Amino acid sequence: MKKMIIKGGQKLSGEVTIGGAKNSTVALIPAAILADTPVKFDSVPDILDVHNLMLILKKMNVVSNYSHGELEIDPTQIKNVPLPGGAIRSLRASYYFMGALLGKFGKALVGFPGGDNIGPRPIDQHIKGFRALGAIVEERDDAVSIYTSAAGLHGARIFFDIVSVGATINVLLAAVKAKGTTIIENAAKEPEIIDLATFLNNMGAQIRGAGTDIIRIKGVSNLKAQNTHTIIPDRIEAGTYLSFAAANGEGVLVKNVITEHLEPFIAKLIEMGVYLEVNEDSIYVEGGHNLTPVTIKTAPFPGFATDLQQPITPLLLKANGCSRVIDTLYPERIKHIPELKKMGVKINSQNWVISINHSANLIGASVEASEIRAGVSLLGVGLMAKGTTIINHADNILRGYERIVDKLAGLSVKIKLVDEATVSTDQ
Repeated sequence: MKKMIIKGGQKLSGEVTIGGAKNSTVALIPAAILADTPVKFDSVPDILDVHNLMLILKKMNVVSNYSHGELEIDPTQIKNVPLPGGAIRSLRASYYFMGALLGKFGKALVGFPGGDNIGPRPIDQHIKGFRALGAIVEERDDAVSIYTSAAGLHGARIFFDIVSVGATINVLLAAVKAKGTTIIENAAKEPEIIDLATFLNNMGAQIRGAGTDIIRIKGVSNLKAQNTHTIIPDRIEAGTYLSFAAANGEGVLVKNVITEHLEPFIAKLIEMGVYLEVNEDSIYVEGGHNLTPVTIKTAPFPGFATDLQQPITPLLLKANGCSRVIDTLYPERIKHIPELKKMGVKINSQNWVISINHSANLIGASVEASEIRAGVSLLGVGLMAKGTTIINHADNILRGYERIVDKLAGLSVKIKLVDEATVSTDQ
């Protein structure tokens, strides 16, 4: 494991370019095994989740090569092997191999996924969708076994009881080669789902309605990649740098942004009084002063993203008053709170409402990154605090933010990434 060492009092200035979307990438890599040809992606973020997914591919005899943002995957010699434990436990998105293997082979044995501990994230809607397509789903020794009869998968009409990104993607992956037409109702609308559908359609899939609450999938027998697929920019990474710059910046230009994907986040920054220049594919932000407190309520897209409720925390504590965050998707996403309190942040959670008060006397401390977004919120506050902050288990941050040390260096901010065995803090 790694730890980050951060000297406080550093201001952000300059430019940063946003990489490919993590939440797209972790769905696109499992989707690649559906192809009958080699597949190429570019704008692939250099994050731990990508390398863990490549390890899973290797177990299935799928060759993959990653270099400078380009990822090549050759699934033509794939073997359908059980995928219990190991890398499966390290990230939540490993469960997309359930849908991909089911669509490819008509059967899958995949361990229950791991990933960030941010509260219950059941897979009942995934299972409901698989069963509607004609699959039999059983739990076996902490793994999920999914298989079909000789008739294989067939199209179905599926209504999700709740909006679920994971279930929408998993059922889409299973249905893309099923016989007949599948209709997913109450589907998630996230940009990452549109990105996945675009990739599959470019290989010959027939998916319509991605980005709306009704998706129609007409099954096809073959998927063949013709061109390199460019992954969309990461809206969560963009929002994180915008938050840091607004809280503690002296003029930052965030480049390679699809601004439409950030409209709820941008709206909150404007409501707070942050100065923004929103351009076609970039956003310029200055450090905010005399900021107004706001109430944030997370919701499925196009609402305020749950993955941004922790990264915006450094900015909220600069507001003149009490801001409130209500995470309707993951109300237990509060692991950052006790760590932030160690740094002097006036933050509390009661009845699933997070209250963040103006906090001026921030101090460096030794804290722990329990998951990706909680960890990056500690980083943002550490830059604002007096003294040195040490973030233990910093690998969790690296799972979701590519080259974050280098990118912050480009914003005139120096942090160190060292092995946790390193004791000295006077870096």
